[in-house]
Parts: sequence; C-alpha cells; structure tokens
Amino acid sequence: MLKLKRIGSVLFTIILVLIFILFYLDSKPSTSTEKDKSSSVPLPTELNPIVKERTDQLIQQAAKKGIVVVITNGFRSSADQDKLYQQGRTTTGNIVTNAKGGESYHNYGLAIDFALQTSSGDVIWDRQYDGNGNSKADWAEVVQMAKALGFDWGGDWNGFKDYPHLEMNFGLSIADLQNGERPAGTTVTAELDN
Repeated sequence: MLKLKRIGSVLFTIILVLIFILFYLDSKPSTSTEKDKSSSVPLPTELNPIVKERTDQLIQQAAKKGIVVVITNGFRSSADQDKLYQQGRTTTGNIVTNAKGGESYHNYGLAIDFALQTSSGDVIWDRQYDGNGNSKADWAEVVQMAKALGFDWGGDWNGFKDYPHLEMNFGLSIADLQNGERPAGTTVTAELDN
C-alpha cells in the first residue's frame, strides 16, 4: 500500500508539473509569426522617399549627359507583382520576373525599372544604344550613375539577369521586409484592414 501511495504521489507531481507547463506556455505572450508580424506593419504604397530622391537625381544626372531615362516601373503592389509573375507562365508574353507578390523590392517601394528614350521619342531597352554619341553605351553610363547613387543593379545578379532593374535594399532582405522590417526614416504606407 505504501508503494501505491508513492506511485500516486509521483504521478500527482508529474501531472501538476505538466499542468503548470501547459498553463505557462498558454499564458506566455506568443511571439509573432511571420504572417502576424508582417500583417501588423503597414505596407508601402509608393516609392521610399530616399529611393524617389535618388531616382530623380539619376534622371537629372543622365540628362546632363544627354541621356533621357524613363522610369517604366517603381512601386508595384503584390497583386500587380502576381500578374507580372504570371506573364509567360499562365498568360502570354515573356517571363520577366521570378518574384511573386511580396517577393520583390518593388513591393516595398525600394526598386525601379528604367529604359532609355531616343531623340525620336521611342522608349528602348537597347543596352548598346549610344544616343549621346560619346562612344559609350548610354545604358552602361546610367548604371554607373545609379550605382554611384547607391542603387544595386539587376544586371549584376547571378542567374536571372534583370537589366532594367535598380534597387536600394538598405541592408534588408526580402524575408526581413516580409517580417515587417522597414528602412529607417519615413515611408509612405497604407493602413491594413484588420
């Protein structure tokens, strides 16, 4: 009988410990999951102010060299990114991105795409075009200026090359942005419906 009391006492203690652990875990504030955290941080609705300022500087610097830069894309919503991702996959056209909605720096206002405008007004993506006649490809000149302004160029990527793409990631990865991190400073954001 004494042995049964000891077993009962041990079982009782184990049950109390388990109840305490379950209660403790249930009452402890949970850490935000990736989805919870990202949904609580407002998403941008346009270009980051620094990216916008540097884009304007790029256009001005290029114009001084006789190069007309056209910004063909800046901020892009996740829905627009998903549509672009479908191009060449489930809709007509060539594949132009490997990023789905929420996986592109465009979706966080941190990237632009550019093209060049000829003297006749045509918008082109010809990386050999020398419209200002200085024996240097205008595209390469624009990329050089962009890099000096702090942009990273998609043409430098390993694998898929995105030659019209310029971005400023401020040291943040896509995962960081998805988890709700944003560059320091002011950004224009949208309120999320909860």
